[in-house]
Amino acid sequence: MSAVTDTAPGTRAPQPSGGLSQSVTDSLVIAKRNLIRMARIPEMVIFGLIQPVMFVVLFSYVFGGSMSVGGSLDPATYREFLMAGIFAQTVTFATAGAGAGIADDMHKGLVDRFRSLPMARGAVLTGRTLADLVQTALTVVVLAVVGLLVGWRVHEGIPKALGAFALLLFLGYAFSWIGALIGLSVRTPEAATSGGLIWLFPVTFVSNAFVDPTMMASWIRPVAEWNPFSATVQACRELFGNPGVVQSDAWPMQHPVWASLIWSVLIIVVFRTLAVRKYRSAAV
Repeated sequence: MSAVTDTAPGTRAPQPSGGLSQSVTDSLVIAKRNLIRMARIPEMVIFGLIQPVMFVVLFSYVFGGSMSVGGSLDPATYREFLMAGIFAQTVTFATAGAGAGIADDMHKGLVDRFRSLPMARGAVLTGRTLADLVQTALTVVVLAVVGLLVGWRVHEGIPKALGAFALLLFLGYAFSWIGALIGLSVRTPEAATSGGLIWLFPVTFVSNAFVDPTMMASWIRPVAEWNPFSATVQACRELFGNPGVVQSDAWPMQHPVWASLIWSVLIIVVFRTLAVRKYRSAAV
């Protein structure tokens, strides 16, 4: 005598049994799916490239002559100072795209289909963030070429420059988990985009990205110096050999590479845990 084994609505989806190996495989499958989707919608990549390029041009040629770096008003000095901040801003602004993408999949019911499959619970989110990381890396490459065209240079050698880019991508990957949590917490892609951007502006502007924190009010300077974003910018300026490295007693400014790594790991641990928990609770 046989029993009906169909999963009833509202019950738990089939659970995976392959452990870590299945989790990795499932994540790569989801990442591939998202990369194919990006390739079929090239406007997503093109519009993602236009904004950072526009920031480079505007800040370099509109504000460059009025910004002081180490007491110098030389526009060429400011352009080198600027690029580390623009790189960091670009990788963190990808957070909004990650959140909007997950919210769009939720809105269209695609995530519900994944929930019905015996796949790792965190694979959908991990695959999405990995695909976003690839897109962010492409944007950084294009941005580096634009930076070279406007006068930015690397002075500490290729190995250190690659280390700086690795820190940038690691920070971008960490922030994409914040975007994933936002995407799971709102009802529409539009809300995810707004929610993913509104908090990024104070994070990126209350930092050492565009101005020297020593020029800020005394009460806001510690906020800028302990900002995770500032640690990565400081580390990149040191590794690129660019001007504007802040002299400060704050530990993140004295040890920016370690501070950047610690902040990124902490963000991933906290927000990946929260995002996966949110995904699982919604899947029940």
